[in-house]
Amino acid sequence: MGETPLSMERHGLDQCVHCGFCLQACPTYLATGDENDSPRGRIMLMRALVEGDLDVLDPAIDTHIGRCLGCRACETVCPSGVPYGHLLEATRATIVAERPIPLIGRIVLGVFASPRLLRIALFCARALRATRIPAVIARIAGRRTGGARSGARDSEVRRTSGARSGARDSEVRVPGPLAQASAMLAATEVVSTELVKKRAYRVETTSDRGTVALLRGCVMEGLFAETNRATERTLNVNGYRVIETPPQRCCGALHAHAGDAPTARALARANVAAFDASGAKWIAINAAGCGAMVKEYGRLLADDPAWSARAAAVAAKARDVSELLAAAGPLPGAPIKKRVTYDAPCHLLHAQRVADAPLAVLRAIPGMELVPLADADQCCGSAGIYNLLEPELAAQVLAPKLERIAESGAEWVATGNPGCLMQIGAGLLLSGATARAVHPVDLLDASYAARENPFT
Repeated sequence: MGETPLSMERHGLDQCVHCGFCLQACPTYLATGDENDSPRGRIMLMRALVEGDLDVLDPAIDTHIGRCLGCRACETVCPSGVPYGHLLEATRATIVAERPIPLIGRIVLGVFASPRLLRIALFCARALRATRIPAVIARIAGRRTGGARSGARDSEVRRTSGARSGARDSEVRVPGPLAQASAMLAATEVVSTELVKKRAYRVETTSDRGTVALLRGCVMEGLFAETNRATERTLNVNGYRVIETPPQRCCGALHAHAGDAPTARALARANVAAFDASGAKWIAINAAGCGAMVKEYGRLLADDPAWSARAAAVAAKARDVSELLAAAGPLPGAPIKKRVTYDAPCHLLHAQRVADAPLAVLRAIPGMELVPLADADQCCGSAGIYNLLEPELAAQVLAPKLERIAESGAEWVATGNPGCLMQIGAGLLLSGATARAVHPVDLLDASYAARENPFT
């Protein structure tokens, strides 16, 4: 085949030595036991595509590349430094050039690329959430099936294992579309009235760590607006000055991961212009997937002479909110006597390589029992719009995560990404668990608000 986005990344393919260290890190391989659903297997398919041994329309390409979560856990364990995430995006961009993204994917991506449609969609989602109907449907669905592995539909997905398979032997019930969507929307509510009653507190700190522009995000501002306000307050408490930075757009992560590189670049240029004009010292991001994307704006626009330098400068300023808070301490608040576990978002741990900062934020909360979560480095199955396109495999990937959470005995599961909050939160609701998912800064904000004395 001629020059394609994938052929231009061939040097990345050549780094793979097929050692197999990636197999046990790959959630889809663990779920299916199929070598083609492992990073090593997918790289073999990519190489066959570049060398012309497989056509871009071959069903194997569509099936196994489509099943990849893009969690990048394989990059963390790879001794050869294979840039698998970049290879995946290039492969999907190559596929999209010949075959369109599935209809539901095109609709979702189109909405996120249009500020007007996105505002309408998120307004409708908030209005529906306010009726409490999604929460009621989620509770009913959970009661109908009962048990930690249950969903809302009777169809089952069985994981089979073979002699060479990494698959686990278990059965997973896949939630029906209505139950899953309802549970995900219900999970966007702040998890407890204990985190809602407080909120307004005065902040007058004397330290000055510089100005911060907050990436408001699409889903974060649309469905987790209170978490964005908590982000602003906790940054202010720790000496950062948060400044307004309009007009922002979707970060482009969903589009890049789906193979729609032109739209991803267009969205990136809009955000580069906004953040460049802000003059902020830092860009704070509280959504792991968005943070990974913004930190890669320099690579995304590297071939654009008019934007490459500006994009690289903006990317260099990007920080997960936990990185900024950890750099400042953070200041301790009042005690919160809860049992909490932390689940690492894939694009924070594996793509951004940020592991300790979120734990430092949680440890700043007195009285809170922070318990470890087994396999916290494993994906929850959200991966942007993956759970819409591959609901059965997403449910398989989520099942062991719910089991580990139950084993931890945690009351709250802290995680710093909206997709993870919705995926894990929905799974907990549908399984009948009492634990709930919450963003780490919401917990820190609640701790600050509970202080007897304001920060003055």
